[in-house]
Amino acid sequence: MKALLIEDKAYIRKGLINLLQTIETDVEIIGECGSVKEAVVVANVCKPDLVFLDINLTDGSGFDFLDQTEQLDFKIIFITAYEEYALKALKIGAVDYLLKPVDIDELESALEKIKALPLAKQKAQIEKARKVWLQGDATLVLSLSDSFQVIDLQELLFCESDKGYTTFHLSNGQKHIASKPLKEYEEKLANIHFVRPHQSFMVNLRFIDKYDKSGIIHLKNGTIIPVSSRKKEAFIKTFLEYNSH
Repeated sequence: MKALLIEDKAYIRKGLINLLQTIETDVEIIGECGSVKEAVVVANVCKPDLVFLDINLTDGSGFDFLDQTEQLDFKIIFITAYEEYALKALKIGAVDYLLKPVDIDELESALEKIKALPLAKQKAQIEKARKVWLQGDATLVLSLSDSFQVIDLQELLFCESDKGYTTFHLSNGQKHIASKPLKEYEEKLANIHFVRPHQSFMVNLRFIDKYDKSGIIHLKNGTIIPVSSRKKEAFIKTFLEYNSH
């Protein structure tokens, strides 16, 4: 089986390749990718039989990759860290997955199951998992001083960090302050089109009206967000890629 390995951490890729070389298998890694954008191009050209697919990539999720490939004519084994919302989706969808760090016995078991699984059945499983993933990513529950607040992430304009607290600014003007630093929310938000242009801010890309090259983001509600010089290049790349679709 020709296999494509899509994982943004090089040491995870290397470890998985070493395990595949250790066990007796007909799986041959024909390519390695670290981002959704790169993986879509390589998959459409190489036509793999099997894809090892990381859930969280630098520029999106594994499901973003699946949405953008021309045809889903390959088997998939997901790779994920122990993340509640990722595992929930995979378990409900009954999709084969490997937890990081990958265990050799679990790898062998996953390969045996995936080879026997009809492609049409796996497609149905993945679609079910994708729906659960999207539903889980649509909201965030904040533990506030006196309540648990549900945040609709589609309506979240930006987050602002200050002295270990994070303020969530919504499009309807509401604000909610959580007693956790912004880094606690960064990974999940980054998977659904949020970007961190400054140490103190995380912004929803869909609410950006324009970017001044001087280093200022203008949101559609008139809010101005600074872009730090250290994050400027990465922000511009993400901003332009998001708006080129």
